[in-house]
Amino acid sequence: MNEARARERLVEIGAALYDRGYTHGSTGNLSVQVDGGWLITPTNSCLGRLDPARISRMSTTGEHLGGDPPSKEAFLHLAMYQERPNMRAVVHLHATWSVAVSVLQGVDPADVLPPLTAYYAMRVGKLPLVPYHPPGDKTLAEAVRAYAGKHHALLLANHGPVVGASSLDAAADAAEELEQTAKLYLLLGDRSVRCLDAQQVGELQGRYGMP
Repeated sequence: MNEARARERLVEIGAALYDRGYTHGSTGNLSVQVDGGWLITPTNSCLGRLDPARISRMSTTGEHLGGDPPSKEAFLHLAMYQERPNMRAVVHLHATWSVAVSVLQGVDPADVLPPLTAYYAMRVGKLPLVPYHPPGDKTLAEAVRAYAGKHHALLLANHGPVVGASSLDAAADAAEELEQTAKLYLLLGDRSVRCLDAQQVGELQGRYGMP
């Protein structure tokens, strides 16, 4: 994907996520790698009203090269890219159901959501909970870095999900799958549920690849 098309796709996916209620106000940020660096949505921008010409351009090491000032959480994206060289895009949302799960007491911090559906197992896999750090604080980048080498999807405590993938579309799809699974999890509450077992999850990952 060339840079012009990457800018257009950030606008399109940002609007789609905003219109479906996965982000609100000026929350959330998206990024995608391009030749010589990466693009990220600007600070204080609404994903539903992005201007392709104003999207921030970053160097491979995280310096701001052009466009509006980048999201104050650009360092989260950089940490993901540096820890996972094959990752091409990152989606960070403050999606309601995912954030609701991120504030619950008693969840398993090594794997917050159970494998309720095949598509969750395929697109998200294990979801660790990253301990709370203030938004925009550089300590959050190091916390993310500690998990990103083994996980392409993370849930930031009292904050929201960060999901990376091999393309912007795949990252957005995985983030949506995570949000819908969080919704299912909370709707089911204390009811007894039938999750996929380890063998079923293993078969899915063997057939379709690890998330």
